[in-house]
Parts: sequence; C-alpha cells; structure tokens
Amino acid sequence: MPTPTAPPTPPLPYRPDYPIRTERLDLRPVRADDFEAIHAYQRRPEVCRYLYWGPFDEAASRASVTTKAARTTLRESGDVLQLAVVVRETGQLVGDVTLVLTSREHRQGGIGYVFNPDFAGRGYATEASRALLRIGFDDLLLHRIQAELDGRNGASARLLERLGMRREGHLRENEFLHGEWSDEVVYALLAREWHAQEAERAGGAG
Repeated sequence: MPTPTAPPTPPLPYRPDYPIRTERLDLRPVRADDFEAIHAYQRRPEVCRYLYWGPFDEAASRASVTTKAARTTLRESGDVLQLAVVVRETGQLVGDVTLVLTSREHRQGGIGYVFNPDFAGRGYATEASRALLRIGFDDLLLHRIQAELDGRNGASARLLERLGMRREGHLRENEFLHGEWSDEVVYALLAREWHAQEAERAGGAG
C-alpha cells in the first residue's frame, strides 16, 4: 500500500496583506490611537459578562491595546492575529477579532471576537469573522477551526451558527467566571465544510 501523504502545514511566517477588505469592513492591525474606541467597549460590563476579562479601566485597556498591536504575524503554534474591525465608509472602529494558530502540525485554529454593542444588529461581527475563516482555511490551509463561548451567550452562539459552525460540545460548569460557575460550549467547522459552503454561496450569488 502507498504511504499516506502528510497534509500540508500552514505556510509560516504568515502576515496578511493589510487591510483585509470585506464588503463593508477593513480588518487591520490595532494601533495605539485605537485606545479610545477599544476602551469604549472594554469598559462596559455587558460586553465582558461572558468573557474571561474586564471590565477594564483605562490602564488595563491601554495594556490590552499594546498587546493587540503586536499581534500581526503568525510564526508558530500558539501565535495570534488580533485585528481592529473598521467600517470603511465611516472609519469607525466597531470591534476587534482574533485568529489563533492553535497547532501548525494538526492544522488547527480558533477564532474570537468582541464588538461594541452600539453597532449591534448590522452584521459586522459575522462579516469580520467570515473573513477570519477565509484566512484560516484558504490561506493557512487549516483543517479545523473552533470557537469557545460561555453557554449563556446566545448571541455569540447564533453568530457562529450563521457562519455555518457546528455545536460540538457542552461542558458543564467547567469554568469559574466572574464569581460563578459557568458552562462552556464549543463550535467548530472543518475545511471541507467551509469549501462546500463557499461553493454554495458563490452559486447563490450567481
């Protein structure tokens, strides 16, 4: 029998051609002058309710912006792209998104997102997150991308389902978050599922 061919590994180092442009948005590296726009949502308790951090005071947000600004290139497993999401027409920063290269060897990644609720209901989070999936599957050749969320975060679950991601796991009271036990839910998507979805979307557009 022929020896199975090892799957291709993500091409590293990887730095996108910024800005990453979608229909309405530009995804670009975070800059120091993004502080006010980012702090505007990092300081809000309703934004941080289901997250592992916050709410942030000014000092914590400044430190966060500095960390995010350095995350522009993937070089090895564990590295992160963390990008500002800007509405092209207005120049407004409405949130930031994250793509993690979890494992180069196993071609695994993860996505995350935080958005200013003042801009909710416009599809920005879905549009930006789809761009991350496109990078992960088309550019980095990942096999699987997943997202984890608090089990009570129904809005985030609906976003992932709009992206075509599948609910794979529900871990009961596995995290102590903001003073209480919480469940964690895992969603995921495989490369072949992504490509089938993209073919269907392209066919629908035609």
